[in-house]
Amino acid sequence: MFWGEYSHQLDEKGRLIIPARYRTHLTPHAVLTRGLDRNLVIYPQDAWRTVSERLNQMPITHPTARALRRLLFSGAVELTLDRQGRIVIPGYLRDYAQLDGEVLIAGMESFLELWEPANWRTTLNDVSHALAEAEHLLKLGI
Repeated sequence: MFWGEYSHQLDEKGRLIIPARYRTHLTPHAVLTRGLDRNLVIYPQDAWRTVSERLNQMPITHPTARALRRLLFSGAVELTLDRQGRIVIPGYLRDYAQLDGEVLIAGMESFLELWEPANWRTTLNDVSHALAEAEHLLKLGI
């Protein structure tokens, strides 16, 4: 569903154009929140429901579960696309992901990631490290 990389500019009001091919998959009730790598993530409604259910099944006594809940739930906002296919990214989320100007939108099959371009390049250059971290999250079912 979500594949490829696209670059778009944030405007002065923190609005970002979402590529046309993604828009129908993000309405209604898509959610924008913090990602695990100082990026942002957009989940369509069904994907967000799955993530939320998995997080809510994890015991709050588990430190990783608490950290993930804090990261994802406290940053979550429901998205609304305007007539021009733009979303508004709140300032606290732009600050978290260091977004100012160009934003790289990367498709991750069932969700989208929003990146500051230099951070995206760094992440791609360190694939082996990223895959090692993913193993831990896969064990948690996330």
